[in-house]
Amino acid sequence: MPEPSVPLIPPRPAPAATRHFSWRGRKARSVAYQVLAVLAIALLGWLLVSNTLANMRLRGIQSGFDFLWQPAGFDIGEGWLSYDSASPYWKAFLVGIVNTLRVALIGCVLATVLGTLLGVARFSRNALLRGLSYGYVELFRNIPLLLQLLMWYLLFIEYLPPSSEALSIGKAIFLSKNGLSFPSLAWEHGQLQFQLPVAGEMQVEGGSALSPEFMAVLLGLVLYTSAFIAEVVRAGIASVPKGQHEAGASIGLSRARSMRLIVLPQALRLIIPPLTNQYLNLTKNSSLAVAVGYPELVSIANTSLNQSGRAVECIAIIMLVYLLLSLFTSALMNWFNRRAAIKER
Repeated sequence: MPEPSVPLIPPRPAPAATRHFSWRGRKARSVAYQVLAVLAIALLGWLLVSNTLANMRLRGIQSGFDFLWQPAGFDIGEGWLSYDSASPYWKAFLVGIVNTLRVALIGCVLATVLGTLLGVARFSRNALLRGLSYGYVELFRNIPLLLQLLMWYLLFIEYLPPSSEALSIGKAIFLSKNGLSFPSLAWEHGQLQFQLPVAGEMQVEGGSALSPEFMAVLLGLVLYTSAFIAEVVRAGIASVPKGQHEAGASIGLSRARSMRLIVLPQALRLIIPPLTNQYLNLTKNSSLAVAVGYPELVSIANTSLNQSGRAVECIAIIMLVYLLLSLFTSALMNWFNRRAAIKER
């Protein structure tokens, strides 16, 4: 006879986890320490600001940011925004910020392209190309950036011909002590038209132009930063296993296509974090442009400081702008890093 079935007793559900808050717990202590640290920093900042303002009042020094709406009283040599000496200080700072972004954005793009080419060239089978890439990196990254900026600026203003004898390329591009002139697009008579520069007796007229100050800053930043980016790219490529190169060769890919389609995409996840640091360095190093007279943020802030006497306020504006630029660059590169990361299944 079959054995009688025994009813199964369902297992007793586990008791619901209860959370008891205790000041002796690790999490509670961690939160308490962080709150105390924030309060201490805030108190220290308040004491510093209040003490500074009190000392400034005792010495009869004006303070506050109301000067930003007063006429600046000085001209700016170049800029994309309309500005004259009657414009307020805030517009002068805005011109400086735009000039900083102008050289930083173009510099990041050019330095990335040049640095990537140099980093890839370090793995070339051509010994001469490898040697030239290695020599470039060791030369430009070991010379202080300030000296490079001064060197390029002196070369432009001392050894280039005057505007009346400007070097021309196809009668469309002119290079002289006054900078680089080239064709540009302009809106005339309801349509876009090319404006060609024309060499006159005194100067080159028409088209667009880059000042020698801008070219010196851009060239110095690009050559200096690309040397570091080249090493970042080289290290990223070297981290990819050798088997990946062999896998590309096994399916008939050339060495160049294997580098572009297989190796570089894998190296990118290791290249992006240190590449972010180089972008931040390039942006902050643009402040050295004041040494060659390029009117970026620091240069205009120094002039505003001398005109208005608001030293603390001008320095605070510089710090805030560079802080925001650095945070924005970091956030953008972190987003790109997440997009480029290898997704595991």
